[in-house]
Amino acid sequence: MISTLINFSYLHLFRDVFWGVACLIFILVFHGSAINHIFMRFERKTRKNLKLTQYNRVFFHFYKAFVFIALIHLVEILFWSVFLISKDLIADPVLAILFAGSCYTTVGFEADTLPDGWKSLAIFISFTGLFCLAWTTSIMIGMTSAYKNAWNQKYDPSNPDSD
Repeated sequence: MISTLINFSYLHLFRDVFWGVACLIFILVFHGSAINHIFMRFERKTRKNLKLTQYNRVFFHFYKAFVFIALIHLVEILFWSVFLISKDLIADPVLAILFAGSCYTTVGFEADTLPDGWKSLAIFISFTGLFCLAWTTSIMIGMTSAYKNAWNQKYDPSNPDSD
């Protein structure tokens, strides 16, 4: 066991940690900025639409925001793919996207094709996906509450503005 620890390549681990944390921070800042922009826009539009009893517009903004949030996640997978390609870790762009998407979603449908010395980078891709997907879930819960509120107001028989 001691010989294993002595012969372990700590340089590779530190390199992975450096690049993994740097990319994790970059993607989390991107994700936070983008998703909060979408959420704040949805909130602003929803308040305005509810005040004007434009319930269908609330529904439209909800689905539109949902599509944009999904696109944010795809862009984040592409960020990881570009990183993998730029470091010559995976040469084929399609394989880089599949590997990054497999790790990001933590589904793990792709084999670990990273070269030796870079294997732990997959952990950081997974951490990024876990944090971003959890953040998205919390945002979507808040947006679903506003959607439900608009739905209830639209279809409440006691509401004079309902259909």
